[in-house]
Amino acid sequence: MTIPTLMRAPVEAVLPARLGTPFRWLFASSVVTNVGDGLLLAAGPLLVASETRDPLLVAAAVFLQQLPVLLFGVLAGAWSDRVDRRRLVLVVDLLRAAVLVALTVTITTGVVDIAMVLATMFVLGTAETLADIAGSALLVETVERADLGVANARLQGGFITANQLMGPPIGALLFSVVRPLPFGVTAICAAAGAVLVTRVTLRPRPAPDRSRPLRQDVAEGVVWLWRHPAVRTLTITIVLFNVTYGAAWSVLVLYGQEQLGLGEAGYGWLTFCIAAGGLAGTASYGWLERTVGLAGLMRAGLVVETFTHLGLALTTEPALAFAVMFVFGFHAFVWGTTSRTIRQRSVPVELQGRVGSVYLIGVYGGMLVGAPIGGLLAREWGVAAPFWFGFAGSALLVALLWRALAHVAHDPEPAPEPEPAPENTRGL
Repeated sequence: MTIPTLMRAPVEAVLPARLGTPFRWLFASSVVTNVGDGLLLAAGPLLVASETRDPLLVAAAVFLQQLPVLLFGVLAGAWSDRVDRRRLVLVVDLLRAAVLVALTVTITTGVVDIAMVLATMFVLGTAETLADIAGSALLVETVERADLGVANARLQGGFITANQLMGPPIGALLFSVVRPLPFGVTAICAAAGAVLVTRVTLRPRPAPDRSRPLRQDVAEGVVWLWRHPAVRTLTITIVLFNVTYGAAWSVLVLYGQEQLGLGEAGYGWLTFCIAAGGLAGTASYGWLERTVGLAGLMRAGLVVETFTHLGLALTTEPALAFAVMFVFGFHAFVWGTTSRTIRQRSVPVELQGRVGSVYLIGVYGGMLVGAPIGGLLAREWGVAAPFWFGFAGSALLVALLWRALAHVAHDPEPAPEPEPAPENTRGL
């Protein structure tokens, strides 16, 4: 990637040369596709709401985008370990572009209806599941193991800027001007991301064994994760903490309105503060990793999350809530970068997709369990109740996991691959 002279200093600050040119192409592809995904964060719900006012159908659109992670996550992980991951990301991005072009045409011609929109959300969710799992594994083939922390932080920073800060307001603006426009632009972003990822050169990895049944590959990933103490603890931690997180965040919009007295714009500021804190966290990640260490970051982060719940349960002042959200965002994206780095450094390259997919299912599974708990608590005892639940549950988990977290930091080298799982494994 040739960089003009005037741009070299800022590019070096954001994307250090030691990460390599292949990473810069991967970063560019990620940012471009995340701009498109950010447009859809606003334009997608607006399109659904323009086709139906049924709350169940509106909620179904979000559910159908997340459902593929649970349905196809482990299969997507196994598949990404069998094929060229760069080619898989390329094909998925082109598929997303084609689906979005079709949706743009149907909106333009007035043929679109709610059933078509819901089906599109499911297809896009499936494609995103494949892209996320393969893309995470692809990073391990792109940068040196010692640089994974900084590389993950830069990708997270690009995600926050493109997906969380830039995309949604632009998507809403484009939808208000011409309804099909944000979907057409997103299709262009997906196609551009596909072109950029072809420029990524990869380091060699062991040739996958494609002769075995896919279910055996899936079982092998699950077995490896469960037998590896650090990654097992990391997965259990994220599942349990996401139950408390999911319970509290499921009623965040009601919390903003009823406890803080905020309107819709105020709720937007809550989410903006999380993104702003995340951007600060990822920007400082290299220094934090060197100074605090991975285990220290995890311990500090879980304490921050615990007191986030307490602070939000107690306060009725919007300004204080905004400050708490900024700190939480700082923690959340530092935690995400740390957990991904630990996992990538510990897992053999040939198992990255499978182990990463099991972890991702745990992330979503914890939130899905927590959401109804938060709803029931809020219905019975008010919107602050889920945050009290989050504080009590998180404090208990910190106490139980405190010593184990000291041993979660990555091994000096990836652990060896386990013996293949028996071919007659059932239920996988």
